[in-house]
Amino acid sequence: MKTNNSNKPDGKQSSEIPAPNFQASSYVQPHTLPIHLPTPGNTPSWPFQNIGQWRIEVNKAVEAWRAGMKIWRMEHLKRIGYDDSEYRRRELLWSQSNYVHAQMMVEDRYFYDPVAGKYTVDRYLDDLEQRFGGIDSVLIWYIYPNIGLDDRNQIDLAGELPGGIEGLKQVVADFHRRGVRVFLPTMPWDNGTRDSGIPDYKEITALAAQVNADGINGDTYYALPRAFREASDATGHPVVLQPETWPISDDALMWNNQSWGKASTSVVPAVSKLKWLESRHLTNVENRWGRDRTNDFHYIFFNGHGYNAWENVWGIWNQLTPRDAETLRRIATLFRKFTNLLVSPEWEPYVPTNHQGVFATRFPGAAATLWTIVNRNEYDIKGDLIEVVHAEGTCYFDLWNGTNLYPRIQDGKAIINLDLEQLGYGAILSLSSADQAGDYSDILAQMKKLAEVALQDYSSEWKAIPQELVIIEPTSPLREKPANMVKIPAGEFDFHVSGIEVEGYMWTGVDVQYPWENSPRRSHHQHMSIRSFYIDRFPVTNADYLKFIEATAYHPVDDHNFLRDWSGGRPKAGWENKPVTWVSIEDARAYATWAGKRLPHEWEWQYAAQGGDGRLYPWGNSWNDTAVPQINLGRTVLPPSDVDAHPGGASPFGVMDLVANVWQWTDEFMDEHTRAAVLRGGTSYQPQSSHWYFPQAYRLDQHGKYLLMSPGRDRAGLLGFRCVADCPEDQ
Repeated sequence: MKTNNSNKPDGKQSSEIPAPNFQASSYVQPHTLPIHLPTPGNTPSWPFQNIGQWRIEVNKAVEAWRAGMKIWRMEHLKRIGYDDSEYRRRELLWSQSNYVHAQMMVEDRYFYDPVAGKYTVDRYLDDLEQRFGGIDSVLIWYIYPNIGLDDRNQIDLAGELPGGIEGLKQVVADFHRRGVRVFLPTMPWDNGTRDSGIPDYKEITALAAQVNADGINGDTYYALPRAFREASDATGHPVVLQPETWPISDDALMWNNQSWGKASTSVVPAVSKLKWLESRHLTNVENRWGRDRTNDFHYIFFNGHGYNAWENVWGIWNQLTPRDAETLRRIATLFRKFTNLLVSPEWEPYVPTNHQGVFATRFPGAAATLWTIVNRNEYDIKGDLIEVVHAEGTCYFDLWNGTNLYPRIQDGKAIINLDLEQLGYGAILSLSSADQAGDYSDILAQMKKLAEVALQDYSSEWKAIPQELVIIEPTSPLREKPANMVKIPAGEFDFHVSGIEVEGYMWTGVDVQYPWENSPRRSHHQHMSIRSFYIDRFPVTNADYLKFIEATAYHPVDDHNFLRDWSGGRPKAGWENKPVTWVSIEDARAYATWAGKRLPHEWEWQYAAQGGDGRLYPWGNSWNDTAVPQINLGRTVLPPSDVDAHPGGASPFGVMDLVANVWQWTDEFMDEHTRAAVLRGGTSYQPQSSHWYFPQAYRLDQHGKYLLMSPGRDRAGLLGFRCVADCPEDQ
């Protein structure tokens, strides 16, 4: 979407105030305002320098800066024809107090119990309330990173949740029962899966209306286009739009009531441009990979913004530390009480303080004023902190600690003595009359109770949560090679493999944790002594699975998508020799047990595919188009190839159809919040238009991590399996 460019003389888009002498060494996030102040002895043609240097004295020039910024704001809003009507709509007002938001993976075991097969919204919310005071809204995330395993698009995947759309509607109702608003996701990059023929803005707003969701979160959208606003209103169920701000165009601020994005990390906290232009616009700051959220919390406390308490990051658990959790609890407790002040159009950042490295913001109201204060220093601050204009009868409170303040009155100013922890926080409330104090007794009591333990007494230590490999029980040893299986001889094997997750870099907690490792990580290497075993020469076919069904009458309790491409309880004609798909890991295990076999450990699958020479592909070290099915770049999945269609793809042991036909189930891993399976082999389907789709892992030193929720959701159109069986120890 094109942006309004009237705020820059040369017509190029910018989310910063232009400054010819901007100091490049001072980092400012693109959605924040750089602070420009004059410096002695330096008067360039445009006489300002960037404040983001610790050595510049803020107090000397901030009044002139703020006056200039108010003029710029007034003129800029006129130039873009600003209309604030969306911020006055009664049904959207809740967005202005949506201080704690959480992006929630539907695969989180606190949200959905895979054993009981039911949603557990109360368990999920109880945990958040206990740890950091709860949330105001939740984004139900059901798309990435699993999308692209087959051609189901982002709207299709909403219907794949347990219970389908009605199940999702009940989940929304469960959150509403607890006072939590609900967002649904949309993303512009999903143009490689099934084309529904309906514009995305119509589909997602219709879905939001159908399930009574409250907002739409725009992943990678710099601004959700006005078409989303119009489509939402047309449903009769208008929702809040929440794009990702990198940067949101200034005119789009008019219909995007909220946003989400990252914070400034500069020592001098930056001013949010969006809030400066529209004080009722609230950004939920996120830092999903952060281990220490101090910069984030200082930024939101300084600007009066909200937070995205995102901990389950694509199945990787990055929990708030105890100190960060307690900090968020205290900030949210204050903010929820003082929304009417935090949205004040007369808010003033950089109120002078008496200490370098301490920054304050003033949020004035008719009879009350709030100051939020952050200490960017790594040491405590004590003594006279701030001087404010005093009027007779005004009373003051230390909101952060829930106590009365008795400032020294001198020359028409109240000189306030306040102690701040290192990297800590302060908050002051002034009331024009002591008669109003009773209205705030509850918040003062709450904060006094919380302040009994200093923030620095809470642990800041971060630890990855451990994973467990789900046990695969051995089979009865078979001395004779079963039909259609290959005997893999015992041998020494260097098991070297890496996860192909799009995000997470090399941080602890990414990918999986094998029994010989002390934490999950992306890259794995282990020298192993492999005992001999049998492995299916081909993946289990539709004909094989039909025999199992006919022999056992197997039918899963959760039968959504079970054998979805069969017709009348049988494979389609001509599909008998194709690998069976649309089977969950539970369905695969049931077949294996019936056959006297089991699913392979991942290292067994890789050894059978690779042999002992570390080759990249079953047939060698160079890609061979003739050894695999033809790659499909279309938007629709094509039927898998027959399992014996590409003999050139055989491994050194003669194992076939290992790569680029269908993914194959192997090991399952579990931690407190997530279940995931390691998938091997990849498929011929490569949806285009984005790198966010589930990546392929054709190479034998790569694997995919597939998040698990429920059998019906886990089944996929290009996901099958093969089995192994154990040999006696003397073989």
